[in-house]
Amino acid sequence: MNRLLPDRVAVAVVGGGPAGFMAAITAAEAGVRDIHVLEATQEPLQKVRISGGGRCNVTHACWDPRELVGHYPRGQRALRGPFSRFACGDAVAWFDAHGLELVEEADGRLFPRSNRSSSVVATLRSAAAAAGVTVHRGMGVQAVQAEGGDFLLQVRCSGAQGNTRRLVAGQVVLATGGHPSGRRLASSLGHTTVPPVPSLFTLALADDPLVALAGVTMDPVQLTLELPDGHRERQRGPLLITHWGVSGPVTLRLTAFAARSLHAARYQAELIVDWTDGGSESELAARFQEARRVQARRQLANARPWPALGRRLWLHLLQAGGVDPALRWADLSKHHQQALVEALRRSRYRVRGRGPFGEEFVTAGGVALGEVNMASMESRRQPGLYLVGELLDVDGVTGGFNFQHCWSSGWLAGEAIARAKGAAG
Repeated sequence: MNRLLPDRVAVAVVGGGPAGFMAAITAAEAGVRDIHVLEATQEPLQKVRISGGGRCNVTHACWDPRELVGHYPRGQRALRGPFSRFACGDAVAWFDAHGLELVEEADGRLFPRSNRSSSVVATLRSAAAAAGVTVHRGMGVQAVQAEGGDFLLQVRCSGAQGNTRRLVAGQVVLATGGHPSGRRLASSLGHTTVPPVPSLFTLALADDPLVALAGVTMDPVQLTLELPDGHRERQRGPLLITHWGVSGPVTLRLTAFAARSLHAARYQAELIVDWTDGGSESELAARFQEARRVQARRQLANARPWPALGRRLWLHLLQAGGVDPALRWADLSKHHQQALVEALRRSRYRVRGRGPFGEEFVTAGGVALGEVNMASMESRRQPGLYLVGELLDVDGVTGGFNFQHCWSSGWLAGEAIARAKGAAG
């Protein structure tokens, strides 16, 4: 239950999400007292609870910080320093030290052994309580202003305490995630915010026979997005065909890196799919020649050039290349072979918008990174103010990378707060 909010606190953490909890716990475990987390809703850590279909992809088995930054479309260069101090291995060790074992899956994603996000929530809540952090529910911060070396917060309390309170805090951590309120508070304290746009989404295709293959997967493929402004983005990975277009890890990664260009183009673009994952024309010619030799009497519809190419997709490509599926391999002309090679390597589809579902509620945008000391997450505009998590103009691809930024930025802020308190003491 909520404890009564005092008139003055040492540290106010605005937002009870993963980054806010990590900042509060880290500072408290380093000896800082009187830390209060203010969560506007009645359910702190809700994003953790619902993430990954209720499993919570905590982080990723990407142990080299130099490789890790490559998974962030926004913030790559700025994150090199933070990840050199607290990265994926450190997050795994932190959770292990707090009683939560993480298990690596084949694709590198790390989940709690229980396979339930509630275990992650319970670990963070338990660690906060043990460290002496006070968590307040239903307390939304409406305004923050710097005043005489402190911060004056206007807090709206819901429920039985349904009123507006004034709170003085020595230090403030803004950890509001992608919610507009955080950007508004940061702006009021002198920060520039990059307008948010959606990131990590599926692509809807204009009417195309491909959508009839809903449920078909191909791994890996290469996707190239061509935008009206001449921008090209290319990614590689597993693709899922849906009843509206394309999804899967490669699509989400592609849209993350092209988020701003796609937004500017109103999600109109050309998508080129290389179903061969970079196979050359000579390699495909050799495959076709082998099929002619081994399967000469069989119809194209019943004999694919290689087993990993699914039958439904192969029939679609035959149709796209204008080749009769009843044709025997022995009778395949060079003209038809070239048409199939083109379809396999450069199938083109017209993107007409975003798909109906976002993946992890991620946006590209937030507080400009040049205004934040990335070694401490302290504002360069307002001493004593720290900005962490998705509020910053940082976003990662799927696979636990967005949570990792929350753990890293929260930990750095907590450490910095403890150093500042020690220096002040």
